[in-house]
Amino acid sequence: MMRRVLVAMCVALALSAGRAAATDRASEQKLDTALRARARAAQAPGAPWTTSRVIVRTVDGTPARDLIAAANGVSGRFFAWLGGQVARVPDATLEWLASQPEIAGLSLDRAVSGTLQNAASSVGARWVAERLGFDGKGVGVATIDSGVAGWHDDLDGRVAHFADFVGGQTGAYDDYGHGTHVAGIIAGSGRDSDGLRRGLAPGAHLVVLKALDTAGNGYTSNVIAAIDYAIAHRAAYNIRVINLSVAAGVYESYLKDPLTLAAKRAVDAGIVVVAAAGNNGRRNGEPEYGGIASPGNAPWVLTVGAVNEMGTDDRADDSVAGFSSRGSAIDRSAKPDLVAPGVGIESTAESSSALFAANPGSRLWGTTPTVTEPYLRLTGTSMSAPIVTAAIALMLEANPALTPNAIKAILQFTAEAHSGVDYLTQGAGFLNARGAVELARAFANSSSPWPLELTPDPVRWNRHIIWGRRRVPVPMLYAGANAWRLGVTWGDSRSANGEPIRWGIECPLSNEACSAQPGADPVLAIPGPTPGEVKR
Repeated sequence: MMRRVLVAMCVALALSAGRAAATDRASEQKLDTALRARARAAQAPGAPWTTSRVIVRTVDGTPARDLIAAANGVSGRFFAWLGGQVARVPDATLEWLASQPEIAGLSLDRAVSGTLQNAASSVGARWVAERLGFDGKGVGVATIDSGVAGWHDDLDGRVAHFADFVGGQTGAYDDYGHGTHVAGIIAGSGRDSDGLRRGLAPGAHLVVLKALDTAGNGYTSNVIAAIDYAIAHRAAYNIRVINLSVAAGVYESYLKDPLTLAAKRAVDAGIVVVAAAGNNGRRNGEPEYGGIASPGNAPWVLTVGAVNEMGTDDRADDSVAGFSSRGSAIDRSAKPDLVAPGVGIESTAESSSALFAANPGSRLWGTTPTVTEPYLRLTGTSMSAPIVTAAIALMLEANPALTPNAIKAILQFTAEAHSGVDYLTQGAGFLNARGAVELARAFANSSSPWPLELTPDPVRWNRHIIWGRRRVPVPMLYAGANAWRLGVTWGDSRSANGEPIRWGIECPLSNEACSAQPGADPVLAIPGPTPGEVKR
């Protein structure tokens, strides 16, 4: 009898231990990889008392203030659309908080930072301005960065609105200087250089949303708040593009990451989100794959790597910059989407900023008398992203009806692919703003998709797009294809109503009787490392 009781007790204890282990595993799954590591470290004997800034998501989408308080945490802003509460929580209570049935997941409120010649001629933007007359007029561009020097001669009249998510100030300022450089690339007038260093879309107006501090750092929650602000004010300022020359670490799938999900909200609202790929393309002098930063790892974001123009306007000697982050992304989607100039880019400077003080050798004088040097020469995918953003502003002036997916497809289709460079390094190819604006104009006449009346382009279009993880050769894109509809995620195989995704024209280029065909175009695997070879 006693023996049976002891056996029963052992079985009960084993089952209890098993349930506890299962509970622990379930709780761990609610934490992203960074928070799991912090929670484990906090449990080690003699571990110091540490805290983490997190975003806590609830199952029913309501604020988690009471549970956060019970975990000895302090609550911050709440994102209703995400059901996510920003909080500062002790690392020792992370697992307990995750174990609560009301909690859907916790994400580290990650640090973000800026991802640090005139490229307009080499990408064809000057030709667009001089021959077609487009300069981005009427298009609103939101820059989420470190602010802007609104006093700068080149940016006079370019800033339509300013909002500060760091210091809460009302007047435009930029204590780091990164945002001012980005703003000049997009919409600078070039006034202090007699137009030589003007932006690619000087007619566009800027909505400047400050999310980085004086050191160029911030949190993903600040960037998310800025994205939400841009969505809420898109009609008032005709915001069609968001430029994110910032990068955050990737610790979870883009399907869970609050930052990538915020970007998706913007894209679903019809706003193109352009992000820098990051500067993680090399490790110990060798090419490194898998370094795409958030939110650029998401398929709905247009992710831009960097090109070295070698100081010339001739595209023939251009190459992908060694520092430019390569794909694939954490979910093995092919990234970047394309590459653009990002080495030695000359643009506007804020003379009282930290970036100006730290780069005395990069300062540049203009052609008009100024108290200090009005320009800086900087390098990074931070500079590549606004070049593409400005090209999009030109496209949208030419055809305001374009959707984010249509814009990405046109940019990829007209890009120039370089032989010997894999698609996880160059994306679909090198930016060709001239071709993109020409095709955007042709898309405006969607009732007659073939033949298109296009000016002969000296740049050879690669005539493919990278859809998800597939390279899709398309003889010609079709303006009415269902792939461009709002609500279709880049890479989907079917539309919301179950139709096969269509991209373009499937018959030979010489056949003028072409019609739109289902998405049965030849599909090739993306050259480059296999998933098992991608370094993390």
